[in-house]
Amino acid sequence: QLQLVESGGGLVQPGGSLKLSCAASGLPLENYNVGWFRQAPGKEREGVSCINWSGESADYAASLKGRFTISRDNAKNTVSLQMNSLKPEDTGLYYCAASGCTWFPCGCLEYRNMDSRGNGTLVTVSS
Repeated sequence: QLQLVESGGGLVQPGGSLKLSCAASGLPLENYNVGWFRQAPGKEREGVSCINWSGESADYAASLKGRFTISRDNAKNTVSLQMNSLKPEDTGLYYCAASGCTWFPCGCLEYRNMDSRGNGTLVTVSS
């Protein structure tokens, strides 16, 4: 069974950067497309970005493209999300999730399509 654990969240000032990590155990992460999702207080969960099994293809929410970059290191069984120029509206609980779908993007920005999910890491953007 694939287990996912997020880390790297914290408090950052507007305009700052954070790098989130998603560490997998139990199964090789290289068999999965992996996505990042977030849920702000009082709002629905939304897809942020996802990456295919090899790291060659990525998809982003249109509003976030250019500020966030997803990457993966299959040798380390991790997927990262680099977040730059952070804004207060980026505040929320960030989750990673994985899908065993054999093609990409396979709806990997939709949380309901993912097979395995982490518990999240909190990002707070505030001065």
